[in-house]
Amino acid sequence: MNLAMPAAMEMHTESEMSPIVFTDLQLASEVQLAVQLKGYTSPTPIQAEIIPLMLAGQDILAQSQTGTGKTAAFALPILSKIDVQLSQTQVLVLAPTRELATQVAQSFESYGCMLPKLRVAAIYGGADYEPQLKMLRRGAHVVVGTPGRVIDHIRRGSLNLESVRCLVLDEADEMLNMGFIDDVGFVLEQVPQPRQTALFSATLPAPIRDIAARYLIDPAQISIRKKTLTADNIEQRCVFVDDNLKLELLTRILESEPTDGVIVFAKTKDATNLIADQLVQRGQRAAALNGDLPQARRQQTVDQLRKGQINVLVATDVAARGLDVQRISHVINYDLPHDGESYVHRIGRTGRAGRKGIAVIFLTPRQRSKLAVIERLTKQTIEIVSPPSASKINHFRVARFEQEIVQTVNGAALKPFESLVQQVMRATGLSAEAIAAAVLHNTSPGRPLFVEEIESWCQSRRSSHDKTSVGRQRDESRRSPRDVAPPRKGMLRYRIEVGRTDGVRVGNIVGAIANEAGLCGNDIGPIEIRQQFTTVDLPSELPSDILKTIGRTWVAGKQLRIRPFFLDQEIAQVGDSSRRETRSAGRNNTQGQLATTKRGRKAFRTGTPKRK
Repeated sequence: MNLAMPAAMEMHTESEMSPIVFTDLQLASEVQLAVQLKGYTSPTPIQAEIIPLMLAGQDILAQSQTGTGKTAAFALPILSKIDVQLSQTQVLVLAPTRELATQVAQSFESYGCMLPKLRVAAIYGGADYEPQLKMLRRGAHVVVGTPGRVIDHIRRGSLNLESVRCLVLDEADEMLNMGFIDDVGFVLEQVPQPRQTALFSATLPAPIRDIAARYLIDPAQISIRKKTLTADNIEQRCVFVDDNLKLELLTRILESEPTDGVIVFAKTKDATNLIADQLVQRGQRAAALNGDLPQARRQQTVDQLRKGQINVLVATDVAARGLDVQRISHVINYDLPHDGESYVHRIGRTGRAGRKGIAVIFLTPRQRSKLAVIERLTKQTIEIVSPPSASKINHFRVARFEQEIVQTVNGAALKPFESLVQQVMRATGLSAEAIAAAVLHNTSPGRPLFVEEIESWCQSRRSSHDKTSVGRQRDESRRSPRDVAPPRKGMLRYRIEVGRTDGVRVGNIVGAIANEAGLCGNDIGPIEIRQQFTTVDLPSELPSDILKTIGRTWVAGKQLRIRPFFLDQEIAQVGDSSRRETRSAGRNNTQGQLATTKRGRKAFRTGTPKRK
């Protein structure tokens, strides 16, 4: 994404700004006191530049990256000029998401804590109208809202803009990306002149420049950039991994590193739900955050993260926009962001308030070139690291196990159990060690204490039978069953009840499975379309609820009814002259697949990779 500025725009970096303190700025005494109570002494560069201009009533066109302190840059001077004796709405701030709207409204309340009778209203979609209507009827001096809900209130007549004298567009480029640019234009038309307008944007594409040229009057053009777009206190890492091993890698990172709060970024809503559910099954306190959640549930989830009730939040870019939780120690890019700006916004969720942060990005071998693109944008080197080893994971598991045992011994009444152990020892002749080992085994069925080493986390070159092009799949569909290569490592073969006689095509099957299971094309292996049914290779870690969902899916007029594919049960349908030879080969293949299937199910439950 182009970050260049027009030649006429004034450009500053952080190091170029002369050191000043807040008391040098002509803020209202109540606002100065609130700033002092928060412990702030010196403004950030963007605050030092913009506050005097906002106090003078000048229009502002500002380009600023995340984390530069722009909210205070416009909130402090606005609060210094507001008249709390008037009950009308005097300030309107437009924000792209409800999370950012809520955050900005909270900032106004915090900076205005010494202003008596100040009323701030946050209005956004996905929430009940009645509480918002009540706040507006009371007379909110500052209204912060998303474009769609602001327009709804304007049309209802519940939001009166006649007394608005200051309009702020926050993260205007994000409103453009989300398709709100026409809504923004509508709102700007409704706010009467004279007014002060301030537009803040990380980038200035042509539509944003057009908005500025049309609605801003002789604006002061300011750009404050960091020497690097990402904070120096954020350690950035990259791990190369195949798509089908990302969940295993994520689980091992969460187990092997001391973490506080963690945000995992995925590219789709379905992916956030799937990843969060799988992490919960593996013992993590995780939850999803996406646009499908009701607003109350979203706010509850963020509060749980802030309070430490959950440790891992799996989110989409839009849902996490504006999220500010200081305890975030790690940001993990499970899926590649759609551009460099999104990467900057993502990792800006960690390293808050001067704390150290760690940002990790998962890349497949085919995405290697993306690493250089991100490094050029951020002007920082991203360290390529190896996945945590099995020995490291096992060391942490043993340490946790020892700690749990000590806590139980010190805090629980164990006398009845000690008597029971002695009784079993007398009756069976077994040692206490053997009994303890058996109890440990039975209390964690399918989840061994130790994990195994994964030989290769990524394969830069795929074998010929891993190709998933439509033409290749059509050629393979004509082979006899005994000529088909076995599933590759990490995959299982399934049968679905739709075939060539139903007129099904490979694209129909890929689309249906990708939509229902939230998989990408690389996760779907070879597809063999046969006369009455089809086989497809899928990741062995798919949970049962996803398989049930796929099984209920209709393709070509039939339900897929997916189930593991055991070759010797299908031989009766082949009917060729080599029936006996095929049956023998089928039995051997069945035994291998049956063992593979059992190991795959066990691997999913335990987080342990299958043996080769």
